[in-house]
Amino acid sequence: MGWIITILVGALVGWLASMIMKTDAQQGAVANILIGIVGSLLAQVVFGNWLQIGGAYAAGGGFNFLSIVWGVVGSIVLIAILKALRVLR
Repeated sequence: MGWIITILVGALVGWLASMIMKTDAQQGAVANILIGIVGSLLAQVVFGNWLQIGGAYAAGGGFNFLSIVWGVVGSIVLIAILKALRVLR
């Protein structure tokens, strides 16, 4: 059951980030899921220890509003990095 929730939340986070970065037309559902999951992990690594709120980590602390917000932030950073690498090629 955990994998299904991870995929669904990853899809939501990746879709929100791609809408913000205006790359939704270039990506499919699988890319949104992968970007959402990797972006959430990126946010957890970068912001994990700094954003401790009430004993639960905001980034990667389970399914709550703050984990979605920080997952979107991490996904936006990931999309920006991918865009920069694409420009350099």
